[in-house]
Amino acid sequence: MKREVWIVSAIALVNALSFTILLPTLYPYGRQFGLNDFETSLLFSIFSIAQFIATPVIGQLSDRWGRRPLLLISLAGTVLANLIAGMATAAWVLFLARFLDGITGGNNSVVQAVIADITDAENRARGFSLFGAAFGIGFILGPILSLGAQEISLGASFLMSSWIAGVALGVTFFFLPETGDKQTAQPHHRFNLGLSKLLTGLMIPKVGILLLINLLIGTTFTIFTYAFQPYFINVLKQDTQSLTLMFIIYGVLGVLMQTVGLPLLTKRLNILLILFLALLIRSVAFFAMPVWPNVAYFVSITIFFSVFNSLVQPIMNTLISLNANANQQGMVMGLNASYLSISNGIGPIIAGLLIRDSNLASYGYPLYLAGGCTFLVLLVALQTRKKYAPT
Repeated sequence: MKREVWIVSAIALVNALSFTILLPTLYPYGRQFGLNDFETSLLFSIFSIAQFIATPVIGQLSDRWGRRPLLLISLAGTVLANLIAGMATAAWVLFLARFLDGITGGNNSVVQAVIADITDAENRARGFSLFGAAFGIGFILGPILSLGAQEISLGASFLMSSWIAGVALGVTFFFLPETGDKQTAQPHHRFNLGLSKLLTGLMIPKVGILLLINLLIGTTFTIFTYAFQPYFINVLKQDTQSLTLMFIIYGVLGVLMQTVGLPLLTKRLNILLILFLALLIRSVAFFAMPVWPNVAYFVSITIFFSVFNSLVQPIMNTLISLNANANQQGMVMGLNASYLSISNGIGPIIAGLLIRDSNLASYGYPLYLAGGCTFLVLLVALQTRKKYAPT
C-alpha cells in the first residue's frame, strides 16, 4: 500500500476523532440549551444539510484545484466551528456553529478521492477498507476522549474536537503531497461548482443507481443514529456516559470487521453477496431493537447489528469508485458524500417527527420505520444489481 494511503488514513483517523468526540454529547448538549427532541434532531440535520450543499462543490474543486488545498480549507472550518460551539451561550450560536462545520466539512469525499487517485482497481477495496478502519478507530478513541471531556463539561467535547481537527490540519499541511491530476479536471463552466450535478449525477451510467441506493441506505441508517440516542437515554433510562460506552463498543467491532472481517470475506464471497447479507441483517436488527425495552436485550441486538453494519459503507464506496471514470473520481465521490449528507439531514428529522416526549412508546417508532425501509432498499439493490455489478 502506497505511503499516501497511510497518510490520508491518518488524516481520516484524526478527522474522525474530531467528529466522534461529539457523537455521544450532541443530543444531551442540545437538551442542555432547552431544546426538545425535535429541535435536537434539527441540530443534527443542519450540519448534514450544510454538507449536502457544500460537498459536491468541494469534490469538484478538488478535481480542479487539487486535493490538498480543499482538505486544508475544510479542516480549518472544522477547527473554527467547534471552537464556537464549545463556547456557545445560546442555542442559535450552536446552530450557527453546526452549519459552519457542515458547510466547510465535506472533506471525506476528498480523502476518498485521494485513495482513488493512488490505487488501482485491484487494491481499491483494500484502500477504502483502510480508510473505513481509520474512521472505525476514531469511533473507539473519540468516545474515550469524550468521556474525559465530559468530566469538565459537555461543551469541552467541542473544544477538544476543535483541537484535534487542528492536528489533522497540521498533518495535511506538512505531510500530504498533491495526488490529483488537475489537468484531467473539466476546464469549462468556470463557475459551475457541481451543484447542478446533484440531479444529473443520478443519470451517470452504473454510478447513478449506486448513488441512489446509497442515499436510501444512508437515510435508513441516520433514522437509527438519531433515534438510538433518545431511546437509550429516555426509554432505557441510561446516562451520557453509558451512551458513550456504547459508541466505544461499536467502534471496536467496526475496526475488527473492516480490518479483519471484510478482507477475509471478500476473498471468499462476492462483495454484492456481502452487501445484501449486511442489509438484511440491518433490517431485522432495526425491527428487533424496540421490541423489548430492556438494556441487556437492546445492547445485545445493537452489537449484533454493528458487526454487519460496518461492512456496508466500505463496499458501497468501492462499488461507486470502480464504476466511475478515472477523471471523475473526485466529482463522483463528492456526489456520494453529498447524498449521504442529505440522508444525514433527512433521517434525524424523520425520527424527530415520530417521537413524542409524552409517549415513551413513540421512541421506538423510528426504529421500526428504519427496519421496513432498509428491507425495501435491499429489494431495490437486488432488483438493479446487473446495472452496477463489477466486471
